[in-house]
Amino acid sequence: MAPPPDGAMLYIHVPFCRTRCIYCDFYSTTCGSEVRVAYVQALCRELQARRGELPNTRLATLYLGGGTPSQLAPSELTQIFAAVRAHYDLLPGAEITLEANPDDVTPQWVDAVQALGVNRVSLGVQSFHDALLRTLRRRHTARQATEAVRWLRAGGIDNISIDLMYGLPEQDAACWQRDVHQALQLPVTHLSAYALMVEEGTPLAHMVQAGTLHPADDEATLAAYEHLMDAAAQAGFEHYEISNFCRPGYASRHNSGYWHNVPYLGCGPGAHSYDGLRRRSNLPDVHAYAAAQGDVPHATEELTPAMRFDERVFTALRTSRGLDVEALQRDFGAAWTEQLKREAARHVEGGRLTWCGALLRFTRQGLFVSDDVMSDLMHVD
Repeated sequence: MAPPPDGAMLYIHVPFCRTRCIYCDFYSTTCGSEVRVAYVQALCRELQARRGELPNTRLATLYLGGGTPSQLAPSELTQIFAAVRAHYDLLPGAEITLEANPDDVTPQWVDAVQALGVNRVSLGVQSFHDALLRTLRRRHTARQATEAVRWLRAGGIDNISIDLMYGLPEQDAACWQRDVHQALQLPVTHLSAYALMVEEGTPLAHMVQAGTLHPADDEATLAAYEHLMDAAAQAGFEHYEISNFCRPGYASRHNSGYWHNVPYLGCGPGAHSYDGLRRRSNLPDVHAYAAAQGDVPHATEELTPAMRFDERVFTALRTSRGLDVEALQRDFGAAWTEQLKREAARHVEGGRLTWCGALLRFTRQGLFVSDDVMSDLMHVD
């Protein structure tokens, strides 16, 4: 598990996609170049206006997510990076991640983003089977995914993460095992793997309701996760968070900041920010965002002590390090912590949780029912 970043964290949401995948519920739009121009201008204004919200402007991590950030032209990315550098201090060795779709990656693109300082790329691969990619309405092919990794390495970006999905319609055990094998054979440093979630309002949800697509059942999904853990370990990857695996020293510093409850600033339509006491969410509307000349449309939520307690429990237990219960007691008091210990005791007895000094961690068995266990440990007034 990576330590928390020694500096501030900045997230930039890029909401543009060429096409929409059937499962995605993140905010994105297929609007064209005119809207992108207005978005970039508005983003540069927001980056300047909100720099005072960070405890300091020395950035240890910068993450461009989406959407599909690789849909922005190099000139648009150049404007964004110029604004970041004008108003924030990117620390030497800062982790700078850009999410990309494999078919956007070319040798020229790699040269352009590396010149901007990007040193980590996260590729949305999802599968190495073309039939499954077509079902998901992904616009790349398996060949383009492997070529993208090779072009990144050849261009000097060697910190490469890829995303995979399991529990997909028409994805049997052999298909998933080939996906995992292919991923681990590539020269990548990080692997994120997620079980398919049927999110309300997505095309996938409508297809499932209509009976035209059938996601894998729970038993097949758990078997896929178990195979992933075994194969990743055999390949030398550390399982440092429930859905994330890395080669030693390559845990995502930015995402580790989220799991350590580090405050962060989020800019762009649909982006979220967190200062330790409250959350801010920008309105997921690129047109309203671009039209704003002052503060962009947003909502804020004050977090109650119970909400902050639950957030600490949830994020920490997702990591291989686990939950520091002594620190939890210092921050929230003995009564709530003793309640958590009582709830945890039966899961320890059942082999789902274990103690390592003051750290409470999931066992391998517990990872398969992690959501249920974490729900039991949440604070109850």
